[in-house]
Amino acid sequence: MSEDAPVNIGAVAWPGPDSAYVAVRSMQTKLHRWAGEDSSRRFGDLFNLVHHPAFLVHAWERVSKNLGARTPGVDKVTVAMVETWVGVEEFLGRIRASLKSGEFRPVEVRQVMIPKSNGKLRKLGIPTVADRVVQASLKLVLEPVFEADFKPCSYGFRPNRRAHDAIADIHNLASEPSNYRWVLEADIKACFDEIDHTALMARFRARIKDKRICALVKAFLKAGVLTDLGHREDTTTGTPQGGILSPLLANIALTVLDEHFDRQRREDMATDTQRRRRKKNGPGNWKLIRYADDFVVMVSGQRQHAEALREQVAAVLAPLGLRLSPEKTHVVHIDEGFDFLGHHIRRQRKRGTNQHRVYTKPSRKAVQAIKDKVKAKTHRSTRHTDLDELLRSLNRSLAGWANYFRHGSSKAVFSAVDQHAWGRIMRWTRAKYKRGHHPIGMSELRRRFCDKGWRFAHNGVVFTGAASVTVERYRYRGSKIPTPWTPTPAAVTSG
Repeated sequence: MSEDAPVNIGAVAWPGPDSAYVAVRSMQTKLHRWAGEDSSRRFGDLFNLVHHPAFLVHAWERVSKNLGARTPGVDKVTVAMVETWVGVEEFLGRIRASLKSGEFRPVEVRQVMIPKSNGKLRKLGIPTVADRVVQASLKLVLEPVFEADFKPCSYGFRPNRRAHDAIADIHNLASEPSNYRWVLEADIKACFDEIDHTALMARFRARIKDKRICALVKAFLKAGVLTDLGHREDTTTGTPQGGILSPLLANIALTVLDEHFDRQRREDMATDTQRRRRKKNGPGNWKLIRYADDFVVMVSGQRQHAEALREQVAAVLAPLGLRLSPEKTHVVHIDEGFDFLGHHIRRQRKRGTNQHRVYTKPSRKAVQAIKDKVKAKTHRSTRHTDLDELLRSLNRSLAGWANYFRHGSSKAVFSAVDQHAWGRIMRWTRAKYKRGHHPIGMSELRRRFCDKGWRFAHNGVVFTGAASVTVERYRYRGSKIPTPWTPTPAAVTSG
């Protein structure tokens, strides 16, 4: 197929969800292969895929099954309203027609403020359902192309990759025999709000030369926001958090960081001999591990080597319009420990031995977050609910939280969280079923609301908590994690 030949995957009738998935996956596999075979290739005709029925149907499936399906944009339309009043095929037909004619224009995102754990607020931009479908279709087309370029050190918002891979990479580097003991913890100030559009689009156009695709992506970037007070604000920088396309665009921009460190590693630290020489006589060795806008640089060498990287990172980010947060960017030793993606990572002496091991467990902040959730669920305002309903809700929250942290040294933390939850349930239950003005006694509590031992059980629902989740070591998958569109090559362990 020539570089500028139209990409076509068949008929225009609306396919069912399953056949749409097959057609999309087949086309994505081709796009990924073509991009991987020629890193300089610029794709010149992709727009017809964005409005192709199979891509729109599959995009609708993703949007309609998303947790935010019930949340409307500025037009107050929800997924349920589309299904009930318009009909999905009619709705997608209108989107397809407007895209083909060139009339499609994204509208402002509805801005809502979400409270953060530190008490501050985070801006979230909610696009309309129609804009979400077009963004989802764009992502289906673009992601396989850019995934061919993304580096192994990047883990956030990428298919088949997760936070646990980033943690495992850090664990592997900090442990014997690699011994990357110094850590530059970096924080980009308001990353999603401040990415420079010109710099982002320049990186985007290095792969995509289809002018209609570029214009559509730029239109989404410039769509603006409508605040909760009804004021329209222009978006001259940034990619609105909440948009389906935003994480991919942020990754495209931040790949500049990945490429910088990957190039250094390939040129100067590729072999054991090079790394030994640099560690003995030179500036040491380092490796970047990035999850979206959260990243660390692991350093094998001295503290000053890690400190020197701060300016290097700042210089790489500056052309993107991004700055490091001075108060949140610092160098620590692995023995001091640091927090990353909710985990606390630290090297400690293994109990009963003189050996040291790197351990990961839930951070204090993560533990406090789940305790706060338990506290909210057992607040006195919830005493109108039944005990079995409370237990079911707590089990769901605690198991979900524990599943994320089950790969660390988390057993003791899970027990402590369950103990805290048990105390909250005990006080909630005694107050709910009080005798007159007095809470019921502990013996009555045990007789009526506990099974063997002191475990809460009511109407067939038993409190299982976080400790019901088995703690198990996460398998480090190395630097070669296959995408959904590639054959599954054996994982290659990074050096």
